[in-house]
Parts: sequence; structure tokens; C-alpha cells
Amino acid sequence: MNFRFLLLIILPFLSFSLKASVLTEDTKSYPDTSTSIVDRSAAILMIEEGKRLFFEGKVRDALTQFRASGLKDPNSWRPIYWVGECHYSMHNFGFALKYGHDAIKHNSVDVDKEVYMLLGNSYHHLGDLDSAILNYRLALTYLTPGRSKELNVSWKIDQCNFAKNLISSGQKSKKTHMDGDINTGFNEYAPILSHDGKIIYFTSRRNNTKGSRMNPDDQEYFEDIYRAVWNEASEKWDSITNEVDRINTDGFDSFSHLSADGLSALMTVNTEATDHKKRTKGSDIFEIVFTNKGKWSTPKSIVNQTINTGYFEGSPTMTADGNTMYFVSDRNGTKKMTDIYVVHKNGKTWGEAVAISDSVNTVGNETTPYITPDGKYLFFSSDGHLGMGGLDVFVSENLGNNWSAPKNLGITVNSVNNDTHFKYYPELQKAVMSGFEIVGQKSSIDMYEVDMTEYVFPVFF
Repeated sequence: MNFRFLLLIILPFLSFSLKASVLTEDTKSYPDTSTSIVDRSAAILMIEEGKRLFFEGKVRDALTQFRASGLKDPNSWRPIYWVGECHYSMHNFGFALKYGHDAIKHNSVDVDKEVYMLLGNSYHHLGDLDSAILNYRLALTYLTPGRSKELNVSWKIDQCNFAKNLISSGQKSKKTHMDGDINTGFNEYAPILSHDGKIIYFTSRRNNTKGSRMNPDDQEYFEDIYRAVWNEASEKWDSITNEVDRINTDGFDSFSHLSADGLSALMTVNTEATDHKKRTKGSDIFEIVFTNKGKWSTPKSIVNQTINTGYFEGSPTMTADGNTMYFVSDRNGTKKMTDIYVVHKNGKTWGEAVAISDSVNTVGNETTPYITPDGKYLFFSSDGHLGMGGLDVFVSENLGNNWSAPKNLGITVNSVNNDTHFKYYPELQKAVMSGFEIVGQKSSIDMYEVDMTEYVFPVFF
């Protein structure tokens, strides 16, 4: 079953070694051979069970297995290394770094050399680019060429160098962390402004989501749509609620587009892992309208087999006239990750959705598009075009039958972590977006405002 959801831009985009451990390891792997053969064998079986859970996406269950393995055999580097991989998957980059170094200290000779990818990735996300490059180069030295290519090691070095060049330019970030309880230790993303910027809708995976259910895959709470109001006196967002009429289900719900008049919207819904009477086959695109009773209508799925399929569809965005929609799908997943699609309305019905040009779409991830109301510019996030790390925000110009080569929005918007859900409001001279907020050893996805007072669209050739 497919339990994917909108926040597919906050996935770590890594693959890991599937090499099996064996029960008859040479005792030279253990600095202290006082661990009994029985405990050592039990520890290895726990590692294998943990890896199975890890690759299924059940990272928290895997973490429990790896920790238990470490208690059985405190002399092995394996549980330490895999605890680090779990923390990296959960975006706890500081902890991932610690456990990666601890695994090497335990046994620098026999430790899995992919530990250098763990260190490189962790340093990269923490902004220590020189240390990241050093460890990426060690990974290139120790790993086979095929595995290095699979893990995109050279590409990550290019990202680090790209980020270093942007930092050396002297430009500064124009992002401001949104204040108030709108950002929590849970993940918040997909902000959309309304009513001249005084109301905001956003998506969160808090523990008070409708039904309080958890996704069986990543073991985090399902998504809900929340609304907040700007408090002029405190200059913070407050009155935060997910009691937003009838739009939240027991599954995944996320706002993606709101019309300029605030009377219609597009959202992504996934009820596949629930007991909902009409379960979706995956993540589908739904429409809602603001009724004359002052409430949002019940979400209604768009009936079009080229828009909603059995694959992931989400992040819809629409031009002001309501006749052109862009969205994300992984329906071509055997060749690519996620692509941006476009579909035009013919009268009252939607036509055939097709992928936009490969000048935008790559073999990597293109996600969270935002089309300007006039349909001229497309903002989107991608890890397939060169950026600072993870997903960067890009902009491309509509050339009629094609799209221009995208331009990276640079360090004023992007960081070494995933930057997504960018929406530009020229009348407010600001944009809103999502990105990582790193606090201590951990991080979460939070929402930001971007000062766009001096923004000028780039010249495309």
C-alpha cells in the first residue's frame, strides 16, 4: 500500500547498504572479546531485524532494535552506526554526527565505510561544508565507483562547493522564522496567506490532528490543515486551530492553493491508511469552495484519470483564471522520482495532464510548485538541479511551448537543507516557505517569511 504524503520534499533522498551481517565474524572485529557468542549472535539478529524495519521506513522501531543490539554487544560498531543512520533519517543531524564518529572510534578498520557518507551528509546539513567535503572524499576513496555513483557522492561535493561560492558572495538570508505557536517541535509546512496576509493556512503533523492517528510507515502523526490569525498587538500568529469546517479527514490533509478571492481552494488528501468510507488509492487532488454560509465545503476529488491516478499526486497550484493547474506526481517512478505536470481546463472539464519539459523536470525530485497568477513564472523545489543541498527553490519562465532553464534563488532563500513550499505575494512584498529549523542536536520543519522587497525576476535566455 502507498502511504506517501505531501511532505515527500522533507524525505532524505539516500539509499543504504544492504550487505548482510553473518554470525561467524572474525573476533578481530571486537576490541574486547568478553561478549559471549550467544549475546553476539543475538545482537547480530537484532541488527538484521532493525535494518528490515529501517528500510520499510519504520525508523523508530528500528532504533529500538539497534539500541537493544548495543546492549547485547557493547563491543560492536554496528548498533552505534545504525543508531546514527536512524537519527539522520529523523533529521537529528547532531546526533547522527556523534554516533558516526563513535562507530569509527569503536573500530576504524572494520566499520562500514558508508559511515563517511553519514558524516558527510550530517556535516553538510549542519553547514560545516569543509568537513562535509572531507568526508565525502573519504567515501569516494573507500566505496566502490558503483556505490559512490548510487549515493551521488560527487554531486554532493558539487553542492557543497556551490554553497560555499554563494556564502562567499556576501549575500545574506532574507528568511525570518515565524513567531508564536505556529511553529512547534512537530513539522509545519505549506503556508498559504489570505486576507491581505492576516490569515494563514498551513499543514502540520501535530499530536492533536483529527483522529490522532499515526502513519504506519514513518510513525509520525497524520497531516491536518490548520488556520491562524495575525495578532497586530503581539505581532505573532495566534488563534491556531485545526477545526477548519469539514476539510480535515482522519488521514493526510494539506492545503496547496487558495484563490485570490479566498472562495476556492485545492488540497491534497490521502485516506488510504484509514477506515474512511471512501478511501483514496494514494494521495489525490481535491477541490473545496467557501460556501455562502461562511464555511468550507466537504472536499471533492477531481474526477480525471490523468490527474488522480493510483500514484502520488499532490501540491496543486493554479493560475488566476482557474484554467491551468500544475501538480506533482511520481507516476513515472521507474525512471524518475517526482515530476511536475500541467493540465488545462476545457470548459468545465479538465483535459489530459502531461509532464512539463525536461528543462524543469529531472531524474530527481521536482516538487511543491507555485505558478504566478499570470502563468508566466513557475517557482518549485528540486534536488535534480544544482543547489546548496537537499531541495533548493528555483524559478523558471514560461516560454510558451517550453520552460526556461531554472534559476536558483540563491542564499537569500535557500540553505543547505530542504527548502520547499515557496509562495510569492508581490502585493505584500513577501514570500512564505518551509525549511529546517535546527535546535541543538535535532531539527524540525518550520515555516518562514521571506523579504521580497528588492526581488526582481531574473533574465532568462
